[in-house]
Amino acid sequence: MAASETGEDLHPIAGIDRLIHEPARLMVMAYLYVVESADFLFLMRQTGLTAGNLSSHTSKLEAAGYIEVVKEFVDRKPHTLLRLTDAGRDAFREYREGMMQVLR
Repeated sequence: MAASETGEDLHPIAGIDRLIHEPARLMVMAYLYVVESADFLFLMRQTGLTAGNLSSHTSKLEAAGYIEVVKEFVDRKPHTLLRLTDAGRDAFREYREGMMQVLR
């Protein structure tokens, strides 16, 4: 079936990844896209999200396979490091391309 028959050419936003499109998760994905990894406190400061809110959103992204969460101890203090997986990097790239189509 051609795109014109399905309406995809008329409604390109219908194909946008809704998991990424949520503003808090979009911020997390955007920050992680431009760095190799970031710690939880850095993301909390940059996004302005509370610890609980950020944890909830990163859990959803982790469950989708978009981010990897590494918990460790540094000088006996808990340290959480987050990074995009290859699938997450691909999903964010596709999201960006899809949004560019919508905005054209």
